[in-house]
Amino acid sequence: MAGERTKLIVAQREGLGSAESRRLRKEGLVPGVLYGNGEPVSICIAERELRRALTGASGLHSILDVEIDGKGETHASILKEYQVDPVRGGVTHVDLQEVRLDETIQASVSVQLHGGDDAPGVREGGVLSQPLREVRVEALPLEVPEHLELDVSGMEIGGTLRISDLSTPDGVTLLDDPESVVATVTAPTKVVEPEPTEEELAAMEAEGEAAEGEEPTEGEAAEGAAGEAGEPGADAAGDQGTTEG
Repeated sequence: MAGERTKLIVAQREGLGSAESRRLRKEGLVPGVLYGNGEPVSICIAERELRRALTGASGLHSILDVEIDGKGETHASILKEYQVDPVRGGVTHVDLQEVRLDETIQASVSVQLHGGDDAPGVREGGVLSQPLREVRVEALPLEVPEHLELDVSGMEIGGTLRISDLSTPDGVTLLDDPESVVATVTAPTKVVEPEPTEEELAAMEAEGEAAEGEEPTEGEAAEGAAGEAGEPGADAAGDQGTTEG
């Protein structure tokens, strides 16, 4: 929810460079930088503490009350940027930005679709798509929403919803083009078999005629001959059987 604040204890670091960063990561620390009105401060944060701070109700939009070296003074900050290990998935670096709580900031907020299963277009077999998953907003740091919801339960096939259809809390301004498409419902794709050409039709007819005019195989001919030869023999045997003794 908007307005959540989380205390985050960090330590100032003197050593810089990739070798020092690797050493910190091996110790379970995440290197980072705190930007403010003065000179940037190089810091490091316990990975478990950073994860705890960024997985609360406000997620990545939480206001972080950063305390350096346990000195008591806190700096209201937001997560400006972070890097993730492409293999292991853990956070490898963070940039924090100190902010004033009485001044607006800009942030990217995710859009979540709601009611897709109830949309008439989806029930008729249409495909619900979401071309735009994030929008930029401007608001006071404590008013930035965790996400925005878009109700798509009334969408028909061919329907489109845009940024202008999003509802925002008081004090939150949308910054992107209001005509940008957020959600669509398209008709299901049908596979249409191509019509055969005249040449293909002629070839198919020729194959059919050839199949009808084929002569019987040797086995079929032998079976037919055996059947024909067996019939008179059977009659003869029958005649012999009725001869009076």
